[in-house]
Amino acid sequence: MAEQTMAGRTRLGGGSAYVSVAPVVAVRLVGAMLALAIAAVHVADQGSITAFASPDWIGWGYRLIEVGGVLTAVTLLLPRSAWLGWAAGVLLGVGPFVGYVASRSVGVPGDPGDVGNWGYWVGTVSLVVEAALVVLCIGMLLAHRQRSSST
Repeated sequence: MAEQTMAGRTRLGGGSAYVSVAPVVAVRLVGAMLALAIAAVHVADQGSITAFASPDWIGWGYRLIEVGGVLTAVTLLLPRSAWLGWAAGVLLGVGPFVGYVASRSVGVPGDPGDVGNWGYWVGTVSLVVEAALVVLCIGMLLAHRQRSSST
């Protein structure tokens, strides 16, 4: 039942609207790709997989995001880990998003040069991908909760 696609016509406000729900596998694949994109953006921002951002605590934060992106993608693709994967996706998206906004607004210890640097295109791509992952994951968590409460 979780792998079904439902499509049909319904009347909304006197007109007809086409309602379609994507298969859960496709939605999970999109979530996994977004998680991997977040990891890839952070690898690109550091310079490579072997580079390490300065100061060290930021470099370790990047490593945590990169590993977390891969683990979240794997968790989303496993058939029995729906809510865990979506919850991990929310954390993976919110954490770097908040960190980026903090580094550009009030600044973070050891990185005062980024305050006000809102035009950095890699950071902008990262914000868009992170926001997309958070929206998708919250939507799927709410759908999962609604499905659980109705059965």
